[in-house]
Amino acid sequence: MAEQVSVSQEISVPAENVWAMISDVTRMGEWSPENEGATWLSGATGPQPGAAFRGMNRNGKKKWKTVGKIVDAEPGRLLSFRVTAMGLKVAEWRYEFQTTATGCLVTETWIDQRGPVAKVLGKPVSGVEHDAAYSRAGMEQTLERLKSAAESTPASI
Repeated sequence: MAEQVSVSQEISVPAENVWAMISDVTRMGEWSPENEGATWLSGATGPQPGAAFRGMNRNGKKKWKTVGKIVDAEPGRLLSFRVTAMGLKVAEWRYEFQTTATGCLVTETWIDQRGPVAKVLGKPVSGVEHDAAYSRAGMEQTLERLKSAAESTPASI
């Protein structure tokens, strides 16, 4: 079974507003400690199943690019995408949104999809071992930054 990690964060903003922030993958670098943003590919302009984007990532002096493909895009409920690098499967990322009395609960999930070759190449390319502990720490930071940005943004986004 693939390694998987989930982290949740309460955010005092409606789920639809937070989903709009997360689903704009061009903004991911605003909250992720590793991703520096993304650009939509092949004419895609937003999160629709099948839409692809190129992600730019950095860890210290190490930089690498990935390709993401949207799997699920349900406004206010779910965003998921699968990531590849150099044509190799890397991971599936899921963001689930649950409405609460004060806003929403966001759950970010990382599902490792790397095969043996991708696991061997990962550390030399990125400079880190992308395991459960590393992923959890990055996800906690991502959701804290997302919370801060969402709660400091005027309600009209």
